[in-house]
Amino acid sequence: MSVLVDTSVWSLALRRARATSSPYAARLADLVRDGEIVLIGPIRQEILSGIRNRAQFVRLRDHLASFPDLPLQTDDFVRAAEHANTCRARGIQGSSTDFVITAISERYDLDILTTDRDFERFARVLPIRLVG
Repeated sequence: MSVLVDTSVWSLALRRARATSSPYAARLADLVRDGEIVLIGPIRQEILSGIRNRAQFVRLRDHLASFPDLPLQTDDFVRAAEHANTCRARGIQGSSTDFVITAISERYDLDILTTDRDFERFARVLPIRLVG
């Protein structure tokens, strides 16, 4: 089973002091060890954005290079827009990246690992699965 890991989990795991007690960081470590991590470009960008120290950026960039990105297609962005419209019609808001994640998760039949509670709301109306 491959899992699309959201930026929220990567961010938590990369802040070492808090990550050691986090079940999300522990699950991420298990997924890495088992080779079940899936990454997409927008998540990679979010993970790397805002790192001010160039040496830290390079270390993290190089570490993440071991996780290839799934290819994205035009239809994925169209589907993301459909997901956004479906959610908004029900009063559920989310970011563009969130809906790209839901579209990719649907197309590739991936579970999503996230700490972002918005995905619980998305899962009520979209064909996605969250790691429990």
